[in-house]
Amino acid sequence: MTALELQLMGWRLTTAEILYRMPDHPRLLQSYIWQELDRAPEFPVLHKFLDFWRQRLDGRLFSVKVAACELVRPSEVRLACDIGRLH
Repeated sequence: MTALELQLMGWRLTTAEILYRMPDHPRLLQSYIWQELDRAPEFPVLHKFLDFWRQRLDGRLFSVKVAACELVRPSEVRLACDIGRLH
């Protein structure tokens, strides 16, 4: 599916700020910004990414802040039924 089709089905642009600690510097918090289209409030794409992070990456998660915004809603998209004629 295209990004527009997903947005018309209610998917939103989701941004997550992930704070994590690296094993070699446990007192230092580092930040990673993740952004993708996802379905609120379940956020399956974000959960898949966080599961990957926990299984494969060394940085231990400290916190995750999530924000989601609808960019396009079905009521904002109108299809043209007729194109005017010019003589």
